[in-house]
Amino acid sequence: MIEDTMTLLSLLGRIMRYFLLRPETLFLLCISLALWSYFFHTDEVKTIVKSSRDAVKMVKGKVAEMMQNERFGGLDVLDAEFSKTWEFKTHNVAVYSIQGRRDHMEDRFEVLADTVNKTHPSIFGVFDGHGGEAAADFAKTRLPEALRQQLLIYERERERDREKDREKTDRKERSGLSYPSILEQQILNVDREMLDKLSASYNEAGTTCLVALLSDKELTVANVGDSRGVLCDKNGNAVPLSHDHKPYQLKERKRIKKAGGFISFNGSWRVQGILAMSRSLGDYPLKNLNVVIPDPDIMSFDLDKLQPQFMILASDGLWDTFSNEEAVRYIRERLDEPHFGAKSIVLQSFYRGCPDNITVMVVKFKGKAGEH
Repeated sequence: MIEDTMTLLSLLGRIMRYFLLRPETLFLLCISLALWSYFFHTDEVKTIVKSSRDAVKMVKGKVAEMMQNERFGGLDVLDAEFSKTWEFKTHNVAVYSIQGRRDHMEDRFEVLADTVNKTHPSIFGVFDGHGGEAAADFAKTRLPEALRQQLLIYERERERDREKDREKTDRKERSGLSYPSILEQQILNVDREMLDKLSASYNEAGTTCLVALLSDKELTVANVGDSRGVLCDKNGNAVPLSHDHKPYQLKERKRIKKAGGFISFNGSWRVQGILAMSRSLGDYPLKNLNVVIPDPDIMSFDLDKLQPQFMILASDGLWDTFSNEEAVRYIRERLDEPHFGAKSIVLQSFYRGCPDNITVMVVKFKGKAGEH
């Protein structure tokens, strides 16, 4: 009898979560209540429908109360949606980040934009941790600042060389110093520092790393893991800024096998049956086996050619429920919102059933939110 009751309650919880809380259902409920109030003139309903916001709050409040009393599948709607919610906004950048249905918030992000001297590239980063928060925290704290310091040195040296002798500048550029080389060097440096620190305390945490450097003419994106970036060009087309590092990919599978490792399916394809990505920062036990590596893929884009409207940098929580093309269309229709659509798409991903932390960063380009 008790099992039957729990099964019924579980079913009711799923109906509440996946049907009653959908935006279109809430909208229809508001319309229905408004019509009821008009035809029957009940004071109670008039009070409820004095605004659509009140009606929505009423329904969500009742569901949240039920979920507080009975956790269906270990999920609490109120906690899931609002615990560890972070947001960030400047004139051309907006970020919205929620814990979602996970027990812990392991996503991190960083924005370092030089609004005074615009000759220096802005730095944008998204870090999706796993196995704890330590690796994502370390990457967020260390990498953007290390990049900024190295870029300042590089820009000063390049300017000094320009003033002295054009030949020296040519020689420096031929030597391999560039945004891609700086990104790669600093990401690998931070991974080594992270491994030294975390392995000393036997902390097995790891993190993805998605970092973009934005200057007036060029966008350079480095990726390690399965966080993902996508750009909307002048025609509204989705242009991938990165490619996920997954164990089932032929190149990654061959590399893992050559290192003596294996992949197996456990809900998803995993390295050594553990990690659902083939590259990361941290993860020292798998790094010791050389089956997981920190090497970034780096791509550069000519802004004059693309004339982009905006770019999206997001943890894989978003990409569980949105394709690149769908995300670009969704944000493009909501660029005039206070968070440039970042908050809307995060909540939509949650309502579609995303089980993960969700972090979305939207960066507008020139002509869409003032000058970068």
